Amino acid sequence: MSPNEVSQRLAELREEFDRSFAEPARRHDVEYAELLAVHAGGRPYALRLSQASGLHSDRPVTPLPGPHAALLGVAGFGGAIVPVYDLAALLGHAVPERPRWLVLAAGTPPLALAFHELDGHVRVAATEIVEEAAGPDGPAILRGMVPLAGGTRPIVDLPAARAVVHQLTGHHPYVPEER
Repeated sequence: MSPNEVSQRLAELREEFDRSFAEPARRHDVEYAELLAVHAGGRPYALRLSQASGLHSDRPVTPLPGPHAALLGVAGFGGAIVPVYDLAALLGHAVPERPRWLVLAAGTPPLALAFHELDGHVRVAATEIVEEAAGPDGPAILRGMVPLAGGTRPIVDLPAARAVVHQLTGHHPYVPEER
């Protein structure tokens, strides 16, 4: 390429780059939902990846005595001690064996939920999800349904699970102090 062609190509690339900022941002999170297909207490569920900050298998959990069967204990994550609750127990299912998987809920205070099986990661069109608010009849942590291979799964809402844990423990949700 001649120096003139290089200059022209650089100008085209610069113009293309500048134009990309003028275009509206593409929102893949609006068009699609990233989910984890899981099993807790022998039943299928889905979790929104946008509500999670980590996924771990076979992480040691130190048992703690307490009045709540759902509290499995605590685990260490990046230097923080995090309470671990059994998702099946929070959903009212019998807990046949110790869960293998832990999902860290995004947000504060830290919370991990344990479940038995990870079926995989799925990406679905947001329009396929049937959104539903918490109702008085079902568990307070289920929000919506999603059709996946093998059947329709209820969606576990991780912020609602945190609120249920706070109700169980008598603590109020964490609200940072204003400065």
